[in-house]
Amino acid sequence: MSDVYVDRQQLERDEIWWRDRQQFLQSKGYMLRPRFRPGWVPSWLTSGKHPYKSEDGILLPMASHTIDATRMSDGKMVYLKRVKAKNREASIACSLYSEPLRRDPMNHSVPVLDTFADPVVPGDSFMVMPFLREPDDPPFERVGEVVDFVDQVLQGLVFMHEQGIAHRDCSLDNIMMDASEMFPDGFHPIFQDNGLDGFSRLRSRPRSFVSVKYYFIDYGISSVFSPGQPHLVTGLDGRDRDVPELSSTTPYDPFAVDVFLIGNMFRKTLFGKYSNLQFLEFLVLRATHPTPSQRPESHELLKLWISERDRLSHLHKCWRLRERTEFTLTTIIWDCASLVGYIYSYLTFLLT
Repeated sequence: MSDVYVDRQQLERDEIWWRDRQQFLQSKGYMLRPRFRPGWVPSWLTSGKHPYKSEDGILLPMASHTIDATRMSDGKMVYLKRVKAKNREASIACSLYSEPLRRDPMNHSVPVLDTFADPVVPGDSFMVMPFLREPDDPPFERVGEVVDFVDQVLQGLVFMHEQGIAHRDCSLDNIMMDASEMFPDGFHPIFQDNGLDGFSRLRSRPRSFVSVKYYFIDYGISSVFSPGQPHLVTGLDGRDRDVPELSSTTPYDPFAVDVFLIGNMFRKTLFGKYSNLQFLEFLVLRATHPTPSQRPESHELLKLWISERDRLSHLHKCWRLRERTEFTLTTIIWDCASLVGYIYSYLTFLLT
């Protein structure tokens, strides 16, 4: 039987790779966690804590090309990603965050804060991005939070398409959020339900009362078109297998695919889950029409959404999300509890 006290002292192969880059990354202004620094001595050897209860006993996840770090200039947690030369994702992400595009309020492409070459492997480089969370972690709680999410996603889709970029994989997995205002004390990059030490209680603020921004990520299979160039591609790549026109032989319009993907994401994760999001139904039906030519373009979809959104009352947007599986009695009880909780949370937020 293995001894965890010994096993956790041994760095995995991917961890060694990052440890060997630590001093270089530090020279660029980014500090890795203690486990990934040269000369690291496990804290549990002197603290008496179990490795499973020590921050430097937390292993790096399996994704060998990414790691979290702290930007030394301001203490902000960032995300480092190793990419190959002429990488499509890096090229598109950098172009969308270039001047003056980064100042456009419609731009919801992940910010690229820094880039620099790997000193060891020719052609490899690093991208530095904000450390983001999945958009439904923690889960959406109120109708207004969903409204804000749909607003930003559709704005970002229109912006991308205006730049001639079709994402082609814009599922929920490729949308992230900057939740820094929700977690003012920060959170651990691996154990994200805990504080920075990986184990303490996480202090949070309700999503409804703070500013949250959502971003598109991962342009690995995206396509870029020049003005006037035909918008046709082939290929079966992408997470969502529901798109009816995907084909490896028959060309299709990737911009229409993006509209379907966004509509299908709204259907599966929002409209299909919660009963009081009826205002999304028309949007979902139009976006997921089985005939691509019958779907609205992204800017038309945004206009349809704004028309629906502007009919919603402030009270409706303040209400909690009701899961479709709830029984009537459960709904009444939870609605009452939610109203009290909303008032309490709002007053607490004002006082902190």
